[in-house]
Amino acid sequence: MTRLFCSVAVIALAATPATAETLRDALVKAYETNPTLAAQRATLRANDENVPITRAPSLPQVQVQSTYSENVVLPITAFTAPSRTSQTQASLTYSLFAGGAVKNGVAAAKSRVEGGRATLRGTEADLFTAVVAAYVDVQRDSAVVQLNEQNVRVLDVNLQASRDRFQVGDLTRTDVAQSEARLALAQSQLETAQSRLIASRENYIRLVGSTPGELDTPPPLPKLPGTPDEAVKVALAENPTLLAARKALEASGFDVKSARATRLPTVDAFAQGNYTNFLGTLGGFPGNPAPPQFDRTAQFGVRLSLPIYQGGAPAARIRQAQARQSASIEQLTEAERSVVSQTRSVYASYRAALDVIRSAEAAVSANRLALEGVKAENSVGNRTILEILNAEQELLNAQVTLVTARRDAYVAGFAVLAAMGRAEAKDLGLENGPLYDPVANYDRVRNRIFDWDQDPTPKPVATSTTGTPAQTAIVAGRIDPSLSNDARPTPVDKSPVNPAPVAPKR
Repeated sequence: MTRLFCSVAVIALAATPATAETLRDALVKAYETNPTLAAQRATLRANDENVPITRAPSLPQVQVQSTYSENVVLPITAFTAPSRTSQTQASLTYSLFAGGAVKNGVAAAKSRVEGGRATLRGTEADLFTAVVAAYVDVQRDSAVVQLNEQNVRVLDVNLQASRDRFQVGDLTRTDVAQSEARLALAQSQLETAQSRLIASRENYIRLVGSTPGELDTPPPLPKLPGTPDEAVKVALAENPTLLAARKALEASGFDVKSARATRLPTVDAFAQGNYTNFLGTLGGFPGNPAPPQFDRTAQFGVRLSLPIYQGGAPAARIRQAQARQSASIEQLTEAERSVVSQTRSVYASYRAALDVIRSAEAAVSANRLALEGVKAENSVGNRTILEILNAEQELLNAQVTLVTARRDAYVAGFAVLAAMGRAEAKDLGLENGPLYDPVANYDRVRNRIFDWDQDPTPKPVATSTTGTPAQTAIVAGRIDPSLSNDARPTPVDKSPVNPAPVAPKR
């Protein structure tokens, strides 16, 4: 992603080893094996075929027809009628003038091909946005699980300390019950966080096609526009969904012209020949030479077809095409509205998430300091156990808010790029191999005119995920140092009666 990700990073979601899977790796896998993207490419290839299909009526049409018949019952007076006949007819027709129907039909098909390419671009951008979200969702939920595991460990140590102090009469049964209740709540929060992590990992598999291992810190996003208006200006010019809507409107205009052509005359050149063989059954009159047992004819000419009245069908087709053109106009307006709304919304989400990051970082630092202060004041009797438990919970809440805000900022920033039409394979630098070229297939098929031509039998492109293992909530690696509390859980009381335990080795 050297071209796209080249500026100052948004703060990392979690600390990860250098050998971890990168976001680029995930995007490459999705680009090569995702079924949604593969299906859209196939849809575009099918759309490419509309150009030669629409142009086919303007090319020579050749047909051969052969029949064999047995005359079972002959007329009584027909002494020379054959009892069997074999007939072969060949014809060639070439359209000289079709009122513009073919020309406008081909133009409409080409416009729809270009619109299909824009739709494919939009599918790429949507897929990459989803992959980015899934990638950082796994990182966010892994960090949240680690934070909750850390919180459970701390509360467990605090509970043991509370029980020790209760044994020596320093605390009441109420203090112990509060510690027990808060530990039980922390365990339930941990289980909820673990289920969310499993769901995020399964969603990652659905999009990428492989299980998420250790995920590296995502690369920095490029500098985004300074204002939402600047982002909207770029999006109105480059958003693929909007470009597809414009091409659809352009194609609908050609459809109207094609419909009008059905009221105009058509001119065809034709040539045809007939060969009939009576197979030796053509009779003759007595005393006369045997008649020839075959016959042949040939014609060549020009045919003018002038429609006079077609039951109102041409007018209905024109009105239908005009109504569809009207729908395309409104759909273009709707696409513009959606692009403007989406761009402004994700831009606002991005800016808000950055503000939340700054606030959450301050909150984490302040809550960490406040927790240490409350513990210290509790040791001299100025704070209660409940106040310590509340401080622990506030710190956890601030840490989760920070992790979530980091995820939201990255996803929203990438969504801004997608809305601006700058989050596709060519923008992300995914040159793991040749990028899919939608124009190559069009160039391959647009001039093919052989009726017996076809492609190989389709085979799956996307990979199956049925063999992937069910995901767990086990989190490897160490927690982000900026989110970590003390390396060893600090008990409520550090007096000799209740010394701080030694942290277990990892």
